[in-house]
Amino acid sequence: MIDIRPFDSLGGADLGWLKARHHFSFGRYQDPARMGWGKLRVWNDDEIAPGKGFDPHPHRDMEIITYVREGAITHRDSMGNEGRTAAGDVQIMSAGTGVVHSEYNLEPGVTKLFQIWIIPDVQGAKPNWGAKEFPKAGREARFEVLAGGRPGDAEAGALPINANAAVMAATLAPGQELRHTLAPGRAAYLVQARGSATVNGHALGLRDAAAVVEEDAIILRAGDDEAEVVLVEVAA
Repeated sequence: MIDIRPFDSLGGADLGWLKARHHFSFGRYQDPARMGWGKLRVWNDDEIAPGKGFDPHPHRDMEIITYVREGAITHRDSMGNEGRTAAGDVQIMSAGTGVVHSEYNLEPGVTKLFQIWIIPDVQGAKPNWGAKEFPKAGREARFEVLAGGRPGDAEAGALPINANAAVMAATLAPGQELRHTLAPGRAAYLVQARGSATVNGHALGLRDAAAVVEEDAIILRAGDDEAEVVLVEVAA
């Protein structure tokens, strides 16, 4: 089953400094039909104004992955971590027993990012934060795992998370095709970050999403422009 979710069907919020679209119920946007996808609980498409951001606030027992599309985000937390994550790169925060953090756009222009939350397999883990550069050349015509907790993900260079899940990204040249196999009991949720594509024959426009379950494989074909796709694979 593949459920195409057009960008204009998403929930949203406009706080002036923050323009957000919610793939799943979040904050004041509540839709009982969109409470998550397997262990994927949140996927927010955020645009943050220069000099603005999320003031210090707490989290616990959640794996939070930030994929920066444009600009950069600067992170600080109660563990003493501080770092700047730029476009195309990724940061992870395993909230575990509890952490307080802030995220600010200290850049001269708007920062655009995907914020992805995955429910961990183990509650009460030790909190952790990390960030890593992922040059886009490493994901040409293939899915590169950016963050993952499946066997072999960390050894392959992915940032570690406490869930049997993976966040990955791929870029495709115009007309190029890519196949991703889904094992039994696995589900996927993917978003068209740039360009357009088809997923198993279904059209996917810019920032549209596809929720996939009970499919043996995902077959992507880029449209007339270079395409970028971000995909989360989780237990169904």
